[in-house]
Amino acid sequence: MTRDLPVLVIDGARFSDLDGFAREFSQLLSGYTWRGNLDALNDVLRGGYGTPADGWVLRWVNADTSRAALGHAETARRLERLLPSVDPSNRAAFEARLDDARRGEGPTLFDEIVAIIREHGPGGRESEDGIRLQLS
Repeated sequence: MTRDLPVLVIDGARFSDLDGFAREFSQLLSGYTWRGNLDALNDVLRGGYGTPADGWVLRWVNADTSRAALGHAETARRLERLLPSVDPSNRAAFEARLDDARRGEGPTLFDEIVAIIREHGPGGRESEDGIRLQLS
């Protein structure tokens, strides 16, 4: 028997950039504010940061709107903001990612966020967290 999981809904029509996504996602959390760091998103999805215990469904409505908002332009903007803090040993690879984003190539922020969430669900490396992503 499959138990009913809590459903948290994020609406892609309610934001137009990563900061807006972070605000929208944070509204799903109880007592915690996520500020847009993707490593921290991974931590939030592991639990203990205001998400339901023992698995949940993240229903992302208007996902195509988010795909556009968190596309290559927003990816490049995020990478430009991070560039000053990049370790010199990683700078060439980081700049190559930035150049790709500016050309409209490579993974976008939307792709990265979806991949992080899917790692915490069926078939992912951290599937024990029990998060099921529904894009609509």
